[in-house]
Amino acid sequence: MKTRLFLFDIDGTLIASGGAGEKALTLAIKERFGANDSLEGIEIAGRTDTGIARRIFERYGVEPNTENLTGFLDCYLRHLETRLPATKGGVLPGILQLLEELKKRPAVAVALLTGNIRAGAKLKLTHYGVWHFFEFGAFADDHHDRNRLGKFAQDRARETHGAPFAPDQIFVLGDTPHDIDCGKAFGAKTVAIATGRYSVEELRAHRPDFLFQDLSNVADVLSTLGL
Repeated sequence: MKTRLFLFDIDGTLIASGGAGEKALTLAIKERFGANDSLEGIEIAGRTDTGIARRIFERYGVEPNTENLTGFLDCYLRHLETRLPATKGGVLPGILQLLEELKKRPAVAVALLTGNIRAGAKLKLTHYGVWHFFEFGAFADDHHDRNRLGKFAQDRARETHGAPFAPDQIFVLGDTPHDIDCGKAFGAKTVAIATGRYSVEELRAHRPDFLFQDLSNVADVLSTLGL
């Protein structure tokens, strides 16, 4: 029976895509709104795709209804599919070994909790060869507010494994303060990793339960997390 649940963020935690996602967003803006937009003033790291789209729509005076959101995000996905192979990126240090070690443990479930929409998550993680590690996920399709995604992850964990996971046995891994806040919002343990845009000091200020420079020392990471 699985008793521990590890929920991974994607960008800056599992992979670095070399800016493929942001470039795909700017291309979608150009295609949909005819504008060359640098995304200045729109926070990307740790936010949801649907939340980012809503901010973009505010800038261009577009109603954030289902039709407009779907059209914009479909456009984004088309550009993301072409940008990923054209952009230098990769899996971050220690991730492959950590995922392999976690999957060996019968008491551990491994899933996603990400600001990406599901189709974008699949594109990115398939491109980098790690999609198959994850049983299920909570995505930006579920809600534009990242702090609401924990419940979706908990519900899918229960559906998949037939029993709930205690909040103190759920670990949310991410590289931004928003990941920390998301984990705290539903009582999970928070694991911050300084492999994205935030330094160790910046992440420490948000008081995660665990904090790593990176995950390259897999044995130490597993030991620290009690595995």
